[in-house]
Amino acid sequence: MSLQDNIQYKIIKRVFILTILIIGVFFLVFPEPMPYIYGIIFGATINVLNFRLMSLTLEKAVGMSNNKIMPYVVGNYMVRYLIYGIVLTISAIADYINFYSTVLGIFMVKTIIISDTFYDIIKGKKTSKMQN
Repeated sequence: MSLQDNIQYKIIKRVFILTILIIGVFFLVFPEPMPYIYGIIFGATINVLNFRLMSLTLEKAVGMSNNKIMPYVVGNYMVRYLIYGIVLTISAIADYINFYSTVLGIFMVKTIIISDTFYDIIKGKKTSKMQN
């Protein structure tokens, strides 16, 4: 499978594009945009890294024996949530990072996946109407 066909790569690329668009909006809307920009970059970066960590966890779990899978997956799940907790704590404490834009960044991968799903549903309905 080529890198271009990799769904994970496509999701990460779309997160990057959406993050750039949101940063552009922040420049237009806010008089002091840097805390918002730092927040969205911080949240989106951690979200993409956790998305990749989840992928690596599942790839490794597939090759494990049945009695080792559950502790391994649950342990990595807890580590990912601990990372999110640390990121949110830092953004809540730090004056130079906006908490709400960090939260927005944390939901970037989920937003891309859900919007892709809606796009595919709409595209499928348009395609089926054209074929009829």
